[in-house]
Amino acid sequence: MLSLHHEVFMEVARLRSFTKAGQVLFLSQSAISKHIKSLEYRYKIGLFERHGNSISLTQAGHILYDKLLEAAQLRAELHDELQHINENFLPPTKLAIGSSTTISLYVLPSVLSAYLREKPHIQLSVLNRNSDNIQTALLEHDIDVGIVEGITRVNTLTYTPFTTDDVLAVCSGNSPLRGRILPLTALLEIPLALRENGSGTLAVVEDELFKRGIKQSDLKVLIRLGGTEALKNFVLADTCLAFMPRRAIVKELAAGDLVEVKIEDLFIQRAFHFIQRKGTENNSLVNEFIRFTRHYYSKMD
Repeated sequence: MLSLHHEVFMEVARLRSFTKAGQVLFLSQSAISKHIKSLEYRYKIGLFERHGNSISLTQAGHILYDKLLEAAQLRAELHDELQHINENFLPPTKLAIGSSTTISLYVLPSVLSAYLREKPHIQLSVLNRNSDNIQTALLEHDIDVGIVEGITRVNTLTYTPFTTDDVLAVCSGNSPLRGRILPLTALLEIPLALRENGSGTLAVVEDELFKRGIKQSDLKVLIRLGGTEALKNFVLADTCLAFMPRRAIVKELAAGDLVEVKIEDLFIQRAFHFIQRKGTENNSLVNEFIRFTRHYYSKMD
């Protein structure tokens, strides 16, 4: 239904990069350029504008991209209907997943391995960003389904519960804070290492503290770090306090490299949700992946 030229165009348009599209499609940059030039010759109009090292879609490019998105959706629906009447019909299928950092690093690897053993005809790609960026990627059709932490909801997306995780106050095993039980007001004086704005972990910590009369601006923030691993490694090297998801630090807690610091009247738990664009809730490939993942983790939690 879609030619290779059109498939290449869609990747370039989605990623706004010839180089990145080539990496995704395993094609050289010169091959990518030839496919785009062939389309531009066919339609007798430019599809991209070049701006030094960046590109953007022309008006014609935007029109073509929107129509190809519709065609891709029709193809997916066609495959769904054919599979309902012929279970042996298994076309190569792509599924693009986006997930927040904790999910990508500590939750998805095992379930994706199990999923691919059962569905070898499906080609998976995973985008790892903070929760805000995953919502944006879904809205911009860069991914088919997202998994995010508790953040502000968007009314054009649907949210399906997945699992939960505790967020713990922790310090290094060498910190003078280890072994202490702190009053909530101590958070106003203790140096803190926090995640970057847009992080789901940060959002749920802020929300719980705000319920108890503490704003982020009241905190003594020593540093902000982008990503769970960066935050973990900083805390291991420092004596500060940080809030981290339990799933991300299981090994460090067991080894004593990180230690939970109890804070009176503070229990933080965050929820993970699958997110889909409204109007695509009947996408059988996405729904099958959601069912598989929820079932897989229901046996583990």
